[in-house]
Amino acid sequence: MAAYNKFNVFVEHLLNKVHDIFGTAPGTDCDACKIMLVNSPAPVATNTVKADLTEIAAGNGYTAGGNAITNNGTRSGATATFDGISQQWTASGGSIGPFRYVVLYNDTPTSPADPLVAWWDHGVGITLNAGETFSVKFNDVAVGSRGTIFTLA
Repeated sequence: MAAYNKFNVFVEHLLNKVHDIFGTAPGTDCDACKIMLVNSPAPVATNTVKADLTEIAAGNGYTAGGNAITNNGTRSGATATFDGISQQWTASGGSIGPFRYVVLYNDTPTSPADPLVAWWDHGVGITLNAGETFSVKFNDVAVGSRGTIFTLA
């Protein structure tokens, strides 16, 4: 299982209201976040925006910019939870990759544009051949289901 890694600037961006995780009412109208696939260079904690990274080439089942996770923010007492819909890519008509990292970013803000949130390191490069799939399961829920990405307490 790949470990969650937070980009350092995410905390600053939260405090500066760059990210709108809850929207106008908790769980509605929040910023749209996406996950994209990256091979190299490796993400590092000091990266700040999507443009700091090199996304893999689009095609064969992978769309430039990655997949929207249909995220949601909720709060219960003093604990806030950020979750999203688990995603999957299937290679079709050729291969996808190689890639090693899944990167979560916020696609809504324009200043800064596409601020980074977190990344997961698979540990090795992966190339999907035609017909093969790669799944990102937040909190290990089934693809297409809503799972917890992180909590703040």
